[in-house]
Amino acid sequence: MTTASRGRARIGVLVPFTNCNLEADMALLRPDGISLHFARIGGYDADEVPDSAQMAGLGEAPLDEPLRLLAGARPDVVLYGCTSATLSHGPAFDRDLTARIQRDIGGATVTAAGALVQALRALDVRRIGFASPYVAELNDRAIAFLADSGMETVSRADVGTALGNYGQGEMTPDEVFALGQRANSPAAEALVLSCTDMRSVETVARLEAALDKPVVCSNQAMLFAALRALDIDSSAISCGRLFER
Repeated sequence: MTTASRGRARIGVLVPFTNCNLEADMALLRPDGISLHFARIGGYDADEVPDSAQMAGLGEAPLDEPLRLLAGARPDVVLYGCTSATLSHGPAFDRDLTARIQRDIGGATVTAAGALVQALRALDVRRIGFASPYVAELNDRAIAFLADSGMETVSRADVGTALGNYGQGEMTPDEVFALGQRANSPAAEALVLSCTDMRSVETVARLEAALDKPVVCSNQAMLFAALRALDIDSSAISCGRLFER
């Protein structure tokens, strides 16, 4: 019998209900001894394009019931697993949501948007290339959020079409790689791939090899921030320069 999946800490994750990649990414990255516990959240229409209005609705959706159920696992840290839900509101909202979840759950809390900022600061990066599967207007809000957090976006790439909730998650790693390449520029110190439902974790190493610079994505950054909050060494995780720092 193996105990590799438990014993050191429990990570709870709030997942948008149409997201099909966050759980898989966390399973890929999870270090030995860490158990993962998920609760699904709503507040948006699965059949609508996830624009800024839809994602703002998700950010404002009540969390009492999913947090109550997640609390049953007694997590040591909770991850809010939607980047755009708080990017669409701004850093102050992100900080307030973090504090509210932390108060309700009684443990450390990390949002996906806050984790991106934390990862970039850990890498000592200020100028970035930015890519996501979001509509252009939501990318504008994301870039403004990062600017308010001290990050200058010097290049970006939009997908060029309005992907639905499932369309974002169905982008292949090759498509994510191509999107990341388009977002790069010589002035960018690192590349940011934003979205917890985009298959970025599988492209980080490939992009870093092609671009010779760090690549930060939402799910990688969340796990980095969670392990930092737990004071657990993450250097054995193979997902880019962030874990090698």
